[in-house]
Amino acid sequence: MAADLPRDGADAIQDAWRRELPGVPVDSIGVITRIWWAAKVFGDERRRLLAALGVDVATLDLLSTLRRAGPPYRMSPGALAEACMVTRGAITQRVERAVTAGLVERTTAGSGYHTRAVTLTEAGHALLDRVVAGLLTAEDRLVGHLPLQRREQLADLLRELLAGFGGPEPTGQVGD
Repeated sequence: MAADLPRDGADAIQDAWRRELPGVPVDSIGVITRIWWAAKVFGDERRRLLAALGVDVATLDLLSTLRRAGPPYRMSPGALAEACMVTRGAITQRVERAVTAGLVERTTAGSGYHTRAVTLTEAGHALLDRVVAGLLTAEDRLVGHLPLQRREQLADLLRELLAGFGGPEPTGQVGD
């Protein structure tokens, strides 16, 4: 424990289980409990900010996926479903809501009539830029009390933790 930090609730939980179940490893509590608590703070802040900006998580995911694809900001529904890690039915619903809001449009891509695509509109692009800028600024404030070197160290430690799980790289949100 860092010498200048006071003990917290995770320490108390760990101490109690160490007392109640001697011989059972409890060191993970100090890591996992704090990660869950941090995830709750991050998730609550993200939901609050997105609500204030008038965007839900599913729409943000759809628009962000299209934007990160690069110009022309177009993907097939199947590729979108795969990239967003949701079913084709879920993508259809997301796209329908975004079309109604004027954030994306259904287009044809390539030479075939049946080659359908979803394209980010100018309004969707502008909204996403505003939302992502606000979101990243807010999230920077959440970790801003840590010096840059400590943020980089924490990012490296979390990358190492996740790599140790094996299997496919985790994506999505807490609770998905």
